[in-house]
Amino acid sequence: MKFLTRFHRHLPWFNLPAVALVALLQRTPVLRVAAVAESIIGASSAGQVLRSVFTAAASLGAMHSLAGATVLSASTVTPLRVTAGTAMAPVAMTVTGAQTQPLSFTVSGAIPPGLSLSGLTGTGGRINASSLTLSGTPTTAGTYTINVRAWEKINQTGDSSSNFPYTVTVAAAANVLPSFFLQPVSQTAVVGNNVTFNANAAGTPLPTFQWRKDGVAISGATALSLTLTNVQLGQAGTYSVVATNAAGTATSDSANLTVNPPATAAPSFTTQPAPQTVSPGDTVVFNSTAPTATAYRWQRNGVDLAAATSANLVLKSVAATDVGSYRVLATNSAGTVTSSAALLTLNAAAATELGRLINLSILTTAGPGPKVLTVGAVVGPLNFTGALPLVIRAVGPTLNTAFGLGGVLADPVLTINRSGVAAPVAANDNWGGGAPLRTAFAAVGAFDLPAASLDSAALSSASPGGYTVQVTGQANASGLVIAEIYDASTARTAASPRLINLSTLTEIDAGATLAVGFVLRGATARTVLVRGVGPSLGTIFGLGGVMADPKLELFNNDTGAKITENDNWGGDAQLMDAAASVGAFALADVGTKDAVLLVTLAPGAYSARVSGVGPSAGTAIVEVYELP
Repeated sequence: MKFLTRFHRHLPWFNLPAVALVALLQRTPVLRVAAVAESIIGASSAGQVLRSVFTAAASLGAMHSLAGATVLSASTVTPLRVTAGTAMAPVAMTVTGAQTQPLSFTVSGAIPPGLSLSGLTGTGGRINASSLTLSGTPTTAGTYTINVRAWEKINQTGDSSSNFPYTVTVAAAANVLPSFFLQPVSQTAVVGNNVTFNANAAGTPLPTFQWRKDGVAISGATALSLTLTNVQLGQAGTYSVVATNAAGTATSDSANLTVNPPATAAPSFTTQPAPQTVSPGDTVVFNSTAPTATAYRWQRNGVDLAAATSANLVLKSVAATDVGSYRVLATNSAGTVTSSAALLTLNAAAATELGRLINLSILTTAGPGPKVLTVGAVVGPLNFTGALPLVIRAVGPTLNTAFGLGGVLADPVLTINRSGVAAPVAANDNWGGGAPLRTAFAAVGAFDLPAASLDSAALSSASPGGYTVQVTGQANASGLVIAEIYDASTARTAASPRLINLSTLTEIDAGATLAVGFVLRGATARTVLVRGVGPSLGTIFGLGGVMADPKLELFNNDTGAKITENDNWGGDAQLMDAAASVGAFALADVGTKDAVLLVTLAPGAYSARVSGVGPSAGTAIVEVYELP
C-alpha cells in the first residue's frame, strides 16, 4: 500500500516516455500495478494519458502471447537430411514457449518436391492447425528452407510469432539399375481388335522406356503401355520393352502376340456350365469354354448379369435370390452362341453333410534330394477347436503285389511334422499290421495292406494348423509310391475341424505327369481352387530347378472324363480374389506360366494332373483349396 500511495502522490510528475518505457520493458509488473492503480487515477490530463498507456500495455501483453521465448519445436532438428527417392520419417513441428497454443500457420519458402507440410506443397500457404507434419518422398536433390510462422487464432489472425526457418537437404539417390515388377503378357487377338501390352520397372533415377517388336525399336513407343489398334496379321510377333536409366538398361520378358484371321464360324462350347447344388453362404462357380470366343455375357433366368463377362461366373455367399437358371452367350466376329442352361439350387443340409475334402492321394516317383515327396495339409478353419483324426500312408510294395505296378519304392518311410514345431509329431517305417490301423483303413475306404509289407502308415490327431508329410526311401532308394491323407472323423458337428487345403511338392520329369487325387464327400457341392505352380516358386521363394510351364488338367475319376484344363492362368482377377480368400500365396505376377482352375464340384473322386508343356520339367507344387 505504501508503494501505491507513493505511486499516486508522484504520478503527475511522471515523464510519459518513462512510463511507456516501464510498460514496454516490464509488461507483467506494470499490468499488475495497472489493474489496481487504474481505479484510483484521477481525471487529470496525465491520468488520461496514462489510461491510454495502460490500455496499450494490456493490448501489448495479448499481442505478444506468441512472442518472446517462443521457438519452433520439431521432432527432428534442422537441417533435416534425406535422400531423393526414399520415403522420409514424418517430422512433427509446432511453436512452443508461448502463453497460448497456435491455431494456424503461414508457410513460405520452398517445400522440397515430393514432400508436403500438412498438405501444403511447393511454396506453401496457410493452414488452420495447432501443429504441422512434414512427410512424403523427396524427388529432387537440393537444399530447401521452409519458413514457418505461427498465429494465435485461426485464419492467421491475432498474435503471431516470428518466421522460423527449417532447412531440408535432399541428397541425390544412388543410381539403381531398372528392374521390372510388371511384365508384358502374351495375348491372342483377331484381326481388327485392339491390344494393349503393359509393363513397369523401378530404378533410380526413374527409367525411360522403349518398346520393341521382334527386337526392333517401335518408333514413338516410349510409354509404360503399348496399344495396338486394329491389329493385322503382320503385327503378330514378339514384343518386349527396354527400361533405361543412368545405371544401365534392363529388358522385360517377351510377350507373344498371336493374330488370327476373322472367325468364319460362331464359337462352339467345349465346356458347358454344369448344374450345381450348394449350401446357403457358399461360393459357386459356373465354368464354360468356347475357344474362339472373344466376349462372354452371363444371364440368370434370361436376364443379363452386371459385369459378368468372363468365361467363368463366380457367385459368392449365395442366397435364395441367386437360385435360378444360368447360361452364357459366347461371341466372336462371326456370331453368338448360347450355352446350355445350368440350374443353381440350394440345399440347407445339416453341418455334418456339407461338402468337404476328405482325401488326398499322390502317385509319383519318390527318392532322395529334389525327389523327396512332400505332402501338405491344413486342418481348419483355424479358429475351430478340437482335433481331426487322420490316416496317413506311404505305400510302395503293395502297389506291386496287389496292382502289378513295377519300379515301386521298396521300403518307404514317412515323417509327419506340424508347422512351427521342430520335432516330428509322428513317423513310421513299416506299418506292422496292427489292428487299429487295419480298422482305420476300412473305415476311410482305403485298400488293405498285407501285415508283413514294408509300407508305412500312421494315425495322427491333428488340431487346426498346417502339417507336412515327407516320404523317402530307406538307403536313399527311389521308386513309385502313393502317399495318402484321409479324414477319419466320425460323429461330425458344425464345429468339427476338416481338411481345408491339401498340396504336394515334388519334381516332375519331362514328359511325365503328376497325378493328385482328391475326394469330396457330403450332400452339397464344394468350390475348390486348384493350382499347378512352378515359375512363381522360383521368383517368390528362390527355389531352383522349377517347372517353367506347368499345364493343369482336372478329371472326374468316377467317369474318366476331363472336366477342364488350364495352361497359363492369365492374371484373372477372379482367381486372384479366390487365392486371397483362402490365404494362398499370390503368384509372382499376372504373366507367369503357372496354371490355375476355380471350379465347383459335386461330391465324388477327382484328379488334378500336372505335366510340363513341351520339354518343361522340374519342381512344382499342386494345391487344392476349399473355398468358403
